[in-house]
Amino acid sequence: MTLIPAPRGLRAGPNAPVHGGLLAPVAPRPLAVPLRAAQGSSSSDVPTDALTAVTGENAGRKIWDVRYDISDADRDQVRGWRRPLRVAVSGAAGQIANHLLFQLASGEVFGPDQPLILQLLGSERSVGALEGVTMELEDSLYPLLREVQIGIDPLEVFRGADWALLIGARPRGPGMERADLLDINGSIFVKQGQALDAVASPDCKVLVVGNPCNTNALICMENAPSLPRENFHALTRLDENRSKVQLALKAERHYNSVSRAIIWGNHSTTQVPDFVNARIGARSALEVLAESGSFKGNVAAAQAWCEDVFVPRVSTRGGALIKKWGRSSAASTSVSVCDAIRSLVTPTPRGDVFSSAVCTDNNPWGIEEGLVFSMPCVSSGDGRYRVVGPGDPDCPIEINDWLRNKIGESQDELMSERECTAHLIPNSRWAASCTLRGGNDTWVEGDA
Repeated sequence: MTLIPAPRGLRAGPNAPVHGGLLAPVAPRPLAVPLRAAQGSSSSDVPTDALTAVTGENAGRKIWDVRYDISDADRDQVRGWRRPLRVAVSGAAGQIANHLLFQLASGEVFGPDQPLILQLLGSERSVGALEGVTMELEDSLYPLLREVQIGIDPLEVFRGADWALLIGARPRGPGMERADLLDINGSIFVKQGQALDAVASPDCKVLVVGNPCNTNALICMENAPSLPRENFHALTRLDENRSKVQLALKAERHYNSVSRAIIWGNHSTTQVPDFVNARIGARSALEVLAESGSFKGNVAAAQAWCEDVFVPRVSTRGGALIKKWGRSSAASTSVSVCDAIRSLVTPTPRGDVFSSAVCTDNNPWGIEEGLVFSMPCVSSGDGRYRVVGPGDPDCPIEINDWLRNKIGESQDELMSERECTAHLIPNSRWAASCTLRGGNDTWVEGDA
């Protein structure tokens, strides 16, 4: 493999030859056409020290980079490109990431003028798979993809991250209770939170996908005290997307006409898909449903369907999917991660909201503080958001008795999860006890 020195004015990366790529130049503005190393090179073509620098003191320092030719035409093409964003992804060799990484690199998430540096976290067992993912990313010729780093140490892989998408988590095994999984995965998110606190960008946005995602996000947040608490999210956008399509199908409308499909609470079967505030077109979803052929004007029947069929169908959709084809909902989860990010980096349409599980500190709904709880949010498109509260003039939200009771049940479950994992939270002000063992199984089967 031929190594090409970084041209003057560019900075060479710290970890030189890499599989399928070149030395690591980082320019203030990326250019357009990647130069290639000798074609047909394989792992055996690369010096041993470059391939094995993924464990021990060099963990996380295996890097693939793209170098760009410079021409006047290319300068014109990329003149408006922004500073590259560093996006760290854990569980990067898994099924969800296998979809997600290519959506990110294509520009469809952060925009066609936003170059990316992908920083991929795996395990010792998945290093080969990470190399394979890197090769596929290179072969896909994404001009916005400036660099790929792979490694197994979050202290290295999360360094400088502007966004951290935490997908990796242990799946639930046979006979494993939710309390067991909370403890096992909670320990993972302790370490990842500490790593983010130590090396990530001070304004890093964190989206937790690995389940149980709400409490994993809480543990991660509590172990990263230097990062803003409002920057932590747990993914409930998949539940929102499922809610929208079920309402649309029943009402015989296009799903793009559905708005305000709020998900409240935990990503479990206690989640609350909100049909009370959902809209189809400019009208209440319940009214439109009642007028559909299924109910023929019977509002009470439409409401009964929402409570008895729609809500459990949304909350158990992952399990239904896995029974059909024996796989988890990796592709739709990946799409929902992209939707969740886009909701933060593009302005929310007036009159609409998006769902995200965020920190409840100082929330406007009276929900217990110190939880990560899905609520309605809006964003101006700068990566930040606010929780929409009662009386909002652009998006009035009603909490009736049914919603209030259901939201309370989900809140109680998350408080119990917090007690089960209090020993993983530094300086916890909550008693360490666990009442979840032997109780109702609220696990969302078939999801990440």
